[in-house]
Amino acid sequence: MNGKIRKLITLGPSSFKKKVIRNIEKNTYLFRINLSHTKIKNLEKTIKFLKKTTKVPICIDSEGAQIRNGDMLNNSVLFKKNTIININKYKKLGDKKNIYFYPDYTFQNLKKGDLLKIDFNKALIKIIKRKNKTTWLSKVLSEGIVGSNKGVDSNRKIDLKPITTKDFKAIKLSKKLGVRHFSLSFADSKESVLKFKKIIGKNSIIISKIENKKGIKNLKDIVKFSDSIIIDRGDLSREVPIYKIPAEQRKIIKIANLKKKPVYVATNLLKNMIHKKYPTRAEISDVMNILEMGAKGLVLSNETAVGKHPIETASMIDSLIQEHKKNSLNK
Repeated sequence: MNGKIRKLITLGPSSFKKKVIRNIEKNTYLFRINLSHTKIKNLEKTIKFLKKTTKVPICIDSEGAQIRNGDMLNNSVLFKKNTIININKYKKLGDKKNIYFYPDYTFQNLKKGDLLKIDFNKALIKIIKRKNKTTWLSKVLSEGIVGSNKGVDSNRKIDLKPITTKDFKAIKLSKKLGVRHFSLSFADSKESVLKFKKIIGKNSIIISKIENKKGIKNLKDIVKFSDSIIIDRGDLSREVPIYKIPAEQRKIIKIANLKKKPVYVATNLLKNMIHKKYPTRAEISDVMNILEMGAKGLVLSNETAVGKHPIETASMIDSLIQEHKKNSLNK
């Protein structure tokens, strides 16, 4: 396969340390900052620290068109079955009887009867009635532990803006600090890509993330107007049955390669290494298959952001890339 395979690393509590960054920066194409898990008040400090610590370019990953819940008490709360949960219009710390969703306008778009799956189906709630102007009442149908800032899916289409207020603020600040790489989460159309491109400016690089059905439907247009593509298999599997993900992944890689646009694959590449120092054989096979399909890069997410072994994980990806390169040369 022609072209260098790139490694993209998402930074978080586990890796946002000078010693760790110095150990994982080798062969890294981009360090990703995920706005869904980064407070806007901390962004300037984060970017300045990285610029002092490493020469690896920074990529700001937008929140995009995604409903998420707010912060939860102690970072996770058990929603017990049949419990009545207040859905609050205004920002409020979540607990066993309260939750808040953002973007802020989500509250206005909710309806009686809506089914909301929170944190990859960990909990399912149903809206039963409007309590007052600032509260919906919902009932827990399927109990589960709900973490902070987790994705929320509805049983019906709720229109969302492709760029959040937080995204606008973060992009403006990041550009002032010299950041040039930006990724558009939940890219779903040519229009959303062009709007994002206008905001980030002519000298910036746009990476569009394919993570919903609409993104697949409008894939050719999205690829055409983007500099590169990320396949987010995690969010994509919330709309596409998981057994169809490999075929969709292959199709996206093929189209991106035909258009000569780099395509990177994310989500659970080395999930086992979040807790252990070694990946599973299945994970190794998955990564090698991704490279054989023609992907131009691999994206580490939770493995390096919150995992226990970010250095070992980055090293393992390097080893896999080198092995693939060696095998390709011997063909």
